[in-house]
Amino acid sequence: MKGRFSIQTGILVLFLLLTICLQPVSAAEGDKVITILATSDLHSNIWGFSFENNKETENNGMARVYTYVQEVRAENPNTILIDAGDTIQGTILTDDLYNKEESEHPVIAAMNFMEYDVMTIGNHEFNFGLDLVKRLQEQADFPFLAANVIERSTGSLFVGDFVILERDGVKVAIIGVTNPNAPIWDGEKVESLQFDAVSDTVSRVIEEIGDQADVIIVSCHTGLFAEFDEEGGSDAAQKILDENPEVDVLQVAHMHIIVNEKQGETVIGGTRNAGRDVARFDLTLNADNEIIDSQVAIVDMADYAPSAELRALPIVKEAQDRTVAFITGGGSGEGSDEGYGVFGTAAVDFQPKNEINGIPQGKLEDTAVMDLINKVQLMNSGADVSAAALFADTSDIKAGEITYGTIFGIYKFDNTLYRVPVTGKELKAYMEWSAETYNQWQPGDLSISFDPEYPGYLYDMFAGVDYEIDLSKPKGERIQNVLFKGEPLEDDQQLTLAVNNYRYSSALKSAGLVAGKREWESSNSIRDMLVAYISEQGTITPEVDNNWKIVGVDLQLDNPMRTELIDLVNAGLLEPPYADSLNIEDGAYLMNIVDNVSMNGADFTVASVEVDGTTYYRLQDFVGVFENTRSPLILSREFEAGAATEGAETPEPFATYLPTVEPQLSPVKLTLRINNSEIIVDVMRDQESSYYMTAGDLSQLWDAQAVEQDGQLLMTVP
Repeated sequence: MKGRFSIQTGILVLFLLLTICLQPVSAAEGDKVITILATSDLHSNIWGFSFENNKETENNGMARVYTYVQEVRAENPNTILIDAGDTIQGTILTDDLYNKEESEHPVIAAMNFMEYDVMTIGNHEFNFGLDLVKRLQEQADFPFLAANVIERSTGSLFVGDFVILERDGVKVAIIGVTNPNAPIWDGEKVESLQFDAVSDTVSRVIEEIGDQADVIIVSCHTGLFAEFDEEGGSDAAQKILDENPEVDVLQVAHMHIIVNEKQGETVIGGTRNAGRDVARFDLTLNADNEIIDSQVAIVDMADYAPSAELRALPIVKEAQDRTVAFITGGGSGEGSDEGYGVFGTAAVDFQPKNEINGIPQGKLEDTAVMDLINKVQLMNSGADVSAAALFADTSDIKAGEITYGTIFGIYKFDNTLYRVPVTGKELKAYMEWSAETYNQWQPGDLSISFDPEYPGYLYDMFAGVDYEIDLSKPKGERIQNVLFKGEPLEDDQQLTLAVNNYRYSSALKSAGLVAGKREWESSNSIRDMLVAYISEQGTITPEVDNNWKIVGVDLQLDNPMRTELIDLVNAGLLEPPYADSLNIEDGAYLMNIVDNVSMNGADFTVASVEVDGTTYYRLQDFVGVFENTRSPLILSREFEAGAATEGAETPEPFATYLPTVEPQLSPVKLTLRINNSEIIVDVMRDQESSYYMTAGDLSQLWDAQAVEQDGQLLMTVP
């Protein structure tokens, strides 16, 4: 068995814990607790609403966040509320309306109402120009921070660098640093600014703060690890910790993923986008204002109702109603009270249905959605070739009425269009760069999967050329048989390319893929071009020219096992094989372990291995099994007892792949923390750094009844 396909495991977070549900903070007499609530990447979702679908959401929005904030403030008055940026961009409300006006901004008004203490600006704050950032800073009742952004002309900070707040006699310094890659994405809009490395900046500011603060928080609008500068780490929050051990709390952002970790004494947290989570940090300090305990939790907002109080704020309600009117008829655009309303009709759905849940069919074959976008780009630019991305895996034009929300759903960003000269060699290099989104196909793979470190929005599909993507080849060697007007595309052939402004600045120029400068830029957005085209057509029908296809794979479409495995995925019993393909070698094992654990009458799937007649169950997979009990399991980077003293290399975070057929299990001791008390347990570890326990050991760990019967582990847990 190849050990690459993951089963449904629930959410993994860092630092291995076995804990009772989070209790309200408390402290011993004389101690103090400071709570920091941290949001990021809210992307202007105030209400908890999908303008694309014109309906309320169930798990996000600033209104839900505010409900939780009020609850925590009632629990602990010593609460600080911070945001790490990418806050004023991302919905029709801001991108098409309020970011283009000088009126009161509803997002800032909502943040003022919620009483934010500070905000670190993100890269998307720069999308609409520096004047907007300055104008919104004037409207905000809290400071904007970006200590690593300097105005070139004066050498002054663009916004603030840090603040010191006081809670219960504790002085808390908050340093804000933003993503230094903003020039890659926003180019000329930020050319007057200098963006420094995040770690170097934090070091400088900490030195400036000196002994003024008891606690140091860094709010950083980057991911934990480098996005572009892997060698230098200028955009890696991890380097902040590596070089600044004084940091007590690190908030990360930008990547829209949950981070829940503790490194040494530093707690680290990051959330998903649109207000789906809040990172909560609880610091306990003694009478001398020394931190004696620190905790981090990521709190899901799906459990909280939207705040009616925030929604009733006049500017918030006005903005919500205006935006809904804008996409359905009425509303207001740039100086217009007409809005778009219904301006077209789709005869049928444009996007093919996914064969496998969670695997976007629109990235496996040419589709009418992408052909429409590229067709409109070619028409407006007059270019020879066009490139565009399916920004969201779920993007579609459904049969029926088309509104502006429909267009926002297939083209999320407010990009303009460039026409750029390219050579045949440059175009093929760009196509190779795009095709890196796929994993290489391996013999026995029954599905196509994607590199999880390569975001889907970076995958461009091309029109104006015919081509094949050979997934049997490694990255950089996949683009085959490129034809332009029916003839092989030569390396020295001169072409023009239609591409959005973001892709030109970020990929083509920063990666050195294209040398030419843009020779034309549209005055309107690509979204507006799509609206104009559909308005003119009235009714549109799907058109697909199938100018590209994936080759070099044998997915064994007629193999019954493939059908059975896909049925298990589509039934929710196996995790969608997005990052790891279904493989024939895994098939029998996967089907054998489905629902192999029953806990309190509910069935779960847990990876297991059998050695000398004894079945061992993988510990990480019990995250999902125990999430609704009084003893939920939260797993992450394993802490092996005695490993440091033995000089052993720290294992990688828990594996999410299958165990091998004949695993090499070795006994080790593992430290668990139960209700803040550490215990050491005996477990087995395989060569893939996963930990296993027998049914008997599991029952003792949870004080549960456990019986193995007819190939299933039956557990009863209070």
